[in-house]
Amino acid sequence: MKKRKHDDHDEHIDESWLIPYADLLTLLLALFIVLYAASSTDARKFERMSEAFSAAFNSGAGILDNPAIIKSGEQSQQKIDDEKKTNTDQHEDTESNLQELIKKEQEDLEKLKQQLDQYIKKNGLSSDLETKLNQSQLMITISDNALFASGSDALKSDSIELAAAISKMLEPYTGYEIVVSGHTDNQPIRTQSFKSNWDLSSSRAIRFMDVLLENNKLKPERFSAIGYGEYRPVASNDTTAGRGKNRRVEVSIIRKYVDSSNVQQIPATPKQ
Repeated sequence: MKKRKHDDHDEHIDESWLIPYADLLTLLLALFIVLYAASSTDARKFERMSEAFSAAFNSGAGILDNPAIIKSGEQSQQKIDDEKKTNTDQHEDTESNLQELIKKEQEDLEKLKQQLDQYIKKNGLSSDLETKLNQSQLMITISDNALFASGSDALKSDSIELAAAISKMLEPYTGYEIVVSGHTDNQPIRTQSFKSNWDLSSSRAIRFMDVLLENNKLKPERFSAIGYGEYRPVASNDTTAGRGKNRRVEVSIIRKYVDSSNVQQIPATPKQ
């Protein structure tokens, strides 16, 4: 009888050590998962490993006992993929809309330039006016001889007519910023009205802008005037012809949209 009891005791070996052993294996597995995920650059793998690691610690269940972890990871990745596709589609739509706006703006400015060039040719002003369209603006350059008497900011009668014609052509383009800038040569000036070329260039820009804005169909909030004095020359001040080119008023219609793929480097200002 004693031997029988002893045999029964041998058949019921204490297996409680399996519980901490299983937990230890789970923790080791989770550690290896983390190490693997940290060394991987694959976003999908990292997402799955992260969720598996979280489930292992929070639920206490073995990873292989919970196949829903993998399914959840796949669903999360699908969500990420869907968001990426949505963002890509939105970006393409935005880019497409931008290209349409750029195209429309280019057509508008080319049309305005053509009108200005026709006016210049019709009135024999080719030596006094010039238009140039680039990636930042449409610029109308007017020689000071066509606008002012020497050392004065009072517009000639012909220049008033010119300013009125330009303002009329600007009517359909009220959404653009218009900058009127005055420039002089490097010959010093000091009179009762103007103590420097800064004063003269600024006043000339403002006087010409005043005539443009006599057209009440234009928006004054879109206009600004600035004087650069002698500091933005387009030619050498060492010759009479060069100084004549530097004395000018510029009316710039500023682009609202810029196609970065076509932006060119702005040429350096000519040295005097």
